Amino acid sequence: MAGTERIRRVANIVRKQQAAGHEVAVVVSAMAGETDRLVNFCREANALYDPAEYDVVVASGEQVTSGLLALTLQSLGCKARSWLGWQLPVRTVEAHAKARIDAIDPEALMSSMAAGEIAVIPGFQGIGDDGRLTTLGRGGSDTSAVAVAAAVGADRCDIYTDVDGVYTTDPRIVAKARKLKAVTYEEMLELASVGAKVLQTRSVGLAMKEDVRLQVLSSFIGDDAAAADDIPGTMIVSEEEMNQLVEKGDMERQLVTGIAHDKNEAKVILTRVPDKPGAVAFIFEPLAQASINVDMIIQNVGRDKGETDVTFTVPQADLARAQALLEDRRGDIGFNRIITDSKIAKISVVGVGMKSHAGVAATMFRSLSDRGINIQAISTSEIKVSVMIDEDETELAVRVLHTAYGLDVDDEAA
Repeated sequence: MAGTERIRRVANIVRKQQAAGHEVAVVVSAMAGETDRLVNFCREANALYDPAEYDVVVASGEQVTSGLLALTLQSLGCKARSWLGWQLPVRTVEAHAKARIDAIDPEALMSSMAAGEIAVIPGFQGIGDDGRLTTLGRGGSDTSAVAVAAAVGADRCDIYTDVDGVYTTDPRIVAKARKLKAVTYEEMLELASVGAKVLQTRSVGLAMKEDVRLQVLSSFIGDDAAAADDIPGTMIVSEEEMNQLVEKGDMERQLVTGIAHDKNEAKVILTRVPDKPGAVAFIFEPLAQASINVDMIIQNVGRDKGETDVTFTVPQADLARAQALLEDRRGDIGFNRIITDSKIAKISVVGVGMKSHAGVAATMFRSLSDRGINIQAISTSEIKVSVMIDEDETELAVRVLHTAYGLDVDDEAA
């Protein structure tokens, strides 16, 4: 939605979907760069801005594009109208600027769609218990789209973005990365949480909870492109549906689905922490209260003097706040000093195939070791292994692992 020409292209995509016989609701984001511009206005007006008023300002970006898209659709001969978050309504809970969708009343929306009207809805916004406008946090339009799809019982939710699907890794780093036909909710959730920027984590989690089938498509297509039903994007589906696709021969079962990387992490080391019950709680409680996410926690073996070092990672954007909070609690925690490093990266290997196959982690560690890449920390889940390395070695590590797990596309297929 970068400008009127892009909005006209989006309108053509929407018109084709309706012409194919579908009832269509569209959730739009703001124009490119608009949200950043509005956020800067808030900061200039008041550095310690009221989050409720901040929401009023930044939500206007999506309101503009919803109105413009409705107008453009009307110019193409379509019946269309915009629905603001409070008009549906999209009811939210929790704090301003990071609200969560609680419920959507779909009755008026479904009546409008059944009458042949295209509903255009601004993403990212809703209404709180106090009747005031709220926003969902950056990337919230994806979550809005999934929530609307769940509310109306949609057959599918198509997410048009700047890529044409989910790849085995970032194609800008690995030229032989290949687009995946389908990915499970679990895999997409892990990929989104460890650096893949295709979909917002909360949108995937909501889709999994509500069993909404997602399709990732590119909005950068020509006016004469086929409708979404005929475009090979990437489907985000349940594990049961994935198994059906494999059984039909539509998908190959891979041990590893993708390699993700994230350079937005920072490492924190607290030295000489007392090795006693409760010491670690004193470290992480204030961080949790400040909504600072912590990952990759390592507590070294206790020293002879009953002390230990504790290492963990936080988002780079939260590093200064985390450091200040820990300094304030130095007396309670009892550590000697804080060492930080923002020049790190997290590399993650993700795949549901790990549930039933051993050796994935060993392959990762050996492949990195053979190229002289040092692992500083490790974290795992049932379908993911993540390691912390020097930021300078990110691209090399991604390429090495992509090849090690047999994810490179054949030259003939490319």
